[in-house]
Amino acid sequence: MAAEAGEAGEAGRRRRLRERWSERAGGPHARVRDETTGENPRAEGSPGAASGAGAASGSGGSGDGEAAWGDGLIARRVDENGGAEQFAVLPSRPAASSAALMPLAYDGNLRSRLDALRELVGLSRTRLDSGTLAEAGRVLDEAAARRRLSGQHTVVAIAGATGSGKSQLFNTLAGVTISETGVRRPTTAAPIACSWSDGAASLLDRLGIPGRLRRRPLQHPDSESPLRGLVLIDLPDHDSAAVQHREQVDRILALVDAVIWVVDPEKYADALIHERYLRPMAGHAEVTFVVLNQVDRLPGEAAEQVLDDLRRLLDEDGIALGEYGEPGATVLALSALTGEGVGELRETLGQFVAERQAPARRIAADVDAAARRLRPVYVTGRRTGLSEEAREEFADRLADAVGATAAGEAAERAWLRNANRACGTPWLRLWRWYHDRRDPVTGRLSTRAQADEEATARQRVEQAVRTVSDRASAGLPAPWAQAMREAAVRGAQGLPEALDELAVRAGLPPGRPPRPGWWPVAVLAQATMTLLQVVGGLWLLGQIIGVVPPNLGVPVLLMLAGIVGGPLIEWSCRLAARGPARRYGHEAERLLREAAAGCGRARVLDPLAAELLRYREVREQYARVTGAGVGVAAGTATR
Repeated sequence: MAAEAGEAGEAGRRRRLRERWSERAGGPHARVRDETTGENPRAEGSPGAASGAGAASGSGGSGDGEAAWGDGLIARRVDENGGAEQFAVLPSRPAASSAALMPLAYDGNLRSRLDALRELVGLSRTRLDSGTLAEAGRVLDEAAARRRLSGQHTVVAIAGATGSGKSQLFNTLAGVTISETGVRRPTTAAPIACSWSDGAASLLDRLGIPGRLRRRPLQHPDSESPLRGLVLIDLPDHDSAAVQHREQVDRILALVDAVIWVVDPEKYADALIHERYLRPMAGHAEVTFVVLNQVDRLPGEAAEQVLDDLRRLLDEDGIALGEYGEPGATVLALSALTGEGVGELRETLGQFVAERQAPARRIAADVDAAARRLRPVYVTGRRTGLSEEAREEFADRLADAVGATAAGEAAERAWLRNANRACGTPWLRLWRWYHDRRDPVTGRLSTRAQADEEATARQRVEQAVRTVSDRASAGLPAPWAQAMREAAVRGAQGLPEALDELAVRAGLPPGRPPRPGWWPVAVLAQATMTLLQVVGGLWLLGQIIGVVPPNLGVPVLLMLAGIVGGPLIEWSCRLAARGPARRYGHEAERLLREAAAGCGRARVLDPLAAELLRYREVREQYARVTGAGVGVAAGTATR
């Protein structure tokens, strides 16, 4: 009978306990597992392991309802009398509707920077390797993925070294024991999530945290919680001996909105955390918290001294500290064990989450980091472009290669030679004709000399192209300088042959050079002088044979006038022909120079200008990415 009475009392005690927990949990579907007896009765309001609905979907986690949280909210509590550990369970509440969860919205400046970064990547794909653009592409993908998710939640990761007490701080903020703590290392083997409001399932899906590792705090209803909207992630140790733990830390740190770095008095100056994480993420100061934990172990003013030294190290890392109202990292000292300073962290964290600016700040910091990595391939400290001097020098080199100067001189000589033939005495022309028939001059070069001349001209063209490409690429970042040289080489293919054809087409026109208006007068005067010589000679011959009466004065004067006047007219014509001949030669040289310059511009300079224009476009986009505007690219000359 005593045994039966004891069993009845025990049953009554369990019934009252279940009613109390059921009333606290707010739902009739909790399932109980008694850790002492191992029983698993299906009763209402039990303080057991998990709710029925939550346990049934513990391996899920893709929706925003109960299935997203698996086994519901589990809060481990230790019996005050040192008894066995028990589990307090709250069933997962229905998630907010998709209409109530507003997606993340970026402000106009951040949207403009992301659009510029996307345009920058698109313009650079054919000029830069995929590895250089990989980080920028990742930032764009993550920004787009985060924008589609909830803007009412802020995902904050707690990271730290082995033994720093991050899991203890995680439990303290949650108000219950969620993450395991202890002396065994590593204690946290997988990231654990705790959300202070519903609707964060898609964010945790993105982080790859399964439903069985998603929890809810046992503190306040959603509407009363000062941390409403917070999603807290307890990460494995970043210095864990297990490689997969470090990989999880690196992966999740790249996706969360903010980070709380927990350091302790022994490892706060550890080079690993500063060189691998804090220093590379110095630009993310506005979404960074640095917490000096375990200050209860520091006597007297030692805590302030360690905190000051920590601030000094952070300043050396390039991390801006949020002091005196300036934006930057938040640095606090606390003890998760005693609760000292935890209230200040909770209050600061609550204000930080309430602002709902952390996701956008994180994306903006990622864009800044991507821009810094891309700076060497877009920014140069020198003025770039093709100056007029470089263009003129290139045209002169091509003109020399095509023989423009020699062609002009040949045209001048041809004009003078034509003038001499037209205005010279017939006796001199007869002598030249006889001399040309006796010693014919073809004017052709030998095959060897012609080949040497062609080789020299080709070398001149190649040298001109090489020089102008070096001038155009001077001061450009290495990828764009290489693109400039490649464009010049492509344009130079077939340029010597095109110049040869051009020289033939733009050379001297067939036939005689044009004559000025005074030439007919000079020719008539020269013919008159010749006629005087002939008349005088015939007159004297008639007197000699007795046909004409003797009179030496007149025929001699006629012959002397013709003999003296003919060379005088020829000499005068030579003087008068120098100016027109020079102008004719200069015109021929100018035409050939312009033709060579046009060929070089179409084949070489225009492709170089197109590359410089593309570089200017990417410089302008890069300036937009950095937030500096297009004025940064004003110093780039692309004409």
